[in-house]
Amino acid sequence: MLFPRTILVTLALVASLSVVPAFSQEPAPVYSRPQVDMTGYPSAEDHFTALYSNASGKYAWRDWKGGFRKWRRNFRSELEETLGVARMRRQLAGFKPTANQLDSEDMGAYTRERWEIWTEPDVLLPVVILRPKDIAGTTGLMITPHGHSKNTELYAGVYWSEDDRSLAEDGERNIAVQAVEEGFIAIAPTARGFGKTRRASGLASDATSSCHEYMLHDLLVGRTPVGDRVWDIMKIIDWSLENLPVDPSKVIVSGHSGGGTATLYAGAVDTRIAICLPSGAFCSYEKSILAMPHCECNYIPGMLDLGNMGDVAGLLAGRHLCVIQGKDDGIFPIDGAREEFAKTEEIFKAAGKGSCALAVGDGGHRYYKEPAWKFIHSCLEGSR
Repeated sequence: MLFPRTILVTLALVASLSVVPAFSQEPAPVYSRPQVDMTGYPSAEDHFTALYSNASGKYAWRDWKGGFRKWRRNFRSELEETLGVARMRRQLAGFKPTANQLDSEDMGAYTRERWEIWTEPDVLLPVVILRPKDIAGTTGLMITPHGHSKNTELYAGVYWSEDDRSLAEDGERNIAVQAVEEGFIAIAPTARGFGKTRRASGLASDATSSCHEYMLHDLLVGRTPVGDRVWDIMKIIDWSLENLPVDPSKVIVSGHSGGGTATLYAGAVDTRIAICLPSGAFCSYEKSILAMPHCECNYIPGMLDLGNMGDVAGLLAGRHLCVIQGKDDGIFPIDGAREEFAKTEEIFKAAGKGSCALAVGDGGHRYYKEPAWKFIHSCLEGSR
């Protein structure tokens, strides 16, 4: 049988290779990992510091030309754009939040109810509503956004363990329980990106949050996680004013840590919030967000080109603001908080009405209920 020429050539080549000695190869060299020598190299931290210092701070309060009212109007408008809230207003124009109740539990002097509220056509937000039993007419509303925690009902007094109980009660984070015991309707919402609003991968891995994923996807469409949470608070207020016996002049928001951040920006944007008490979240960006690692949800693209936290807090001028900080808070240091609050005070003076206070607790990163409730009661008594 005759083989085709190509097969014969191939067989010959294979045979020749079998008798040719293999070329010797030297092993690839292995290098030890060098020590990092930064001599002559500016650090990334120096670069970030320069970026912060070069930001324009367009609305940083400096006896702003045009006066307080123009400053407030223009700053709030640009802040809403930066957060993504203005975009949401345009895209969701006409959207009306709706809700459904899941259960109710008798807690003695109040009921604890689980609800779900649609804050966007495709966003269903779990909330816990604590409702006093002895409401006569209308009462105040207190919304209590939580911080970074797997237990999104902690502020409403739902504990999964003794550690939860200690965190909530010893650290006075059970803010919704405090509110209902003071006679207010309290709503403890799940922060978007936590609990049932985590991404599927976060649910599967039992991650604390999906803040990272929310930040990435929000950036692509001109939104931010903080803006999402501000929007959720606004929609909860919308729904509450229509469906609960709430006095619209007594809308209060107070949350701690990540919930304090949402509180501050919600108060800056939504003028229906009469009393705003951000806890464990106020400082200069330079001494908090730049100085140490923080969750992605703290970062707002272009924020420093508008102003710093003291300027944001100044948007509450004419209403009531109490900044709650621990003197030993390690992630929002008190010296940076004092610096920014001094700016806030100047803005309140320019407004000529409203009240602001810096309440410093004798401890670390936690809530301090005594000065919080003293401030709330003084504001409500003064409005009578």
